[in-house]
Amino acid sequence: MKTPDDNRILVALSGGVDSSIAAALLQKRGYDVEGAYIRTWLDEEDLGECPAAQDIEDAEAVADHLGIPFRIVNLVRNYREKVVTYLVDGYRRGITPNPDIMCNREMKFGVFRDVARQEGFSHIATGHYCRSQSSEGQTRILEGIDKTKDQSYFLALTRGEDLQNVVFPVGDLRKAEVRELANEIGLPNARKKDSQGICFLGKVKIDEFLSRYIPDSPGDIVDTAGTVRGTHKGLHRFTIGQRRGIGVPSNTDNEAFVVVAKDLEKNQLVIGFDRPETPLLYQTGAIIGSLNWIGDPPSKGETLAAKPRYRDPAQEIQIIATGEGRIEVEFKNPQRALALGQILAFYRGEELIGGGTYEAVEHQKEFS
Repeated sequence: MKTPDDNRILVALSGGVDSSIAAALLQKRGYDVEGAYIRTWLDEEDLGECPAAQDIEDAEAVADHLGIPFRIVNLVRNYREKVVTYLVDGYRRGITPNPDIMCNREMKFGVFRDVARQEGFSHIATGHYCRSQSSEGQTRILEGIDKTKDQSYFLALTRGEDLQNVVFPVGDLRKAEVRELANEIGLPNARKKDSQGICFLGKVKIDEFLSRYIPDSPGDIVDTAGTVRGTHKGLHRFTIGQRRGIGVPSNTDNEAFVVVAKDLEKNQLVIGFDRPETPLLYQTGAIIGSLNWIGDPPSKGETLAAKPRYRDPAQEIQIIATGEGRIEVEFKNPQRALALGQILAFYRGEELIGGGTYEAVEHQKEFS
């Protein structure tokens, strides 16, 4: 293991414009910058139009343009063990996991960070739209300046100690400014579109991927009155709130069915119309487990902001009860389609203080 050099930073180059500008900004500030592409999937395991090959080419072209060393860090085995297993096991148990959050926790700020330390880098950097501040040995994570691109949510389960010596150079910029900088310095990927979805899946749908690991288990599709409306291939193919792909006509001109519950015991998919009065679809409270605190944990009765999902705006919540490894929260406004296994991120103002997974939600009960 090399002794860390305080001036050396290893940037996780994804092939996208955000991480490329992160590297360029750090280089401009005088740091000894190197780039690394984190490989998580092998070509022989490709499931379709996986963007990995193009991303590696783009990342290497950026490194060449900036004149910085470039490497590929092979973390395929780690990714399978820590992310893919989590993803498949979650769907097998009937919950909705978040592989992007787990990838950040276990891979970027876990294994990759350790690799960088072993190679003598004092810091790592990514293209996340968020900010970090250090004071008295504690790292605070703040939302990015560009609220439409803020990615602090994805760090909700990352351990606080793993966020030390991590740099987020684009957190103080807006996306338009990042694009402008990329054009100004002539980055070869300046006009590349932002990536979407789980990287190794490419254009393959999640249910098609899961079919390789979870056998189909057909069952009834029922409405909230218990009437059988059709059949499904397996509950793992659906998530709460889903509109498309159910395969049941609504018999109305203006409304379509959505998934409101999954009854694992009866192997039934429960559907209803997207209305506030529909049983099970809207929730006012939740019990959150698998807690992770980056900032100071909340106390009973405290009012906070929270993001139920990445794209959701922050919601006002109150801490109703705290216990060993779990807390109960109440939402000021009812929330639609909270799915077990998803992540709730907690904020005090702009500061991300942590997160946890939905273990139970109010009104989420077995259909009978």
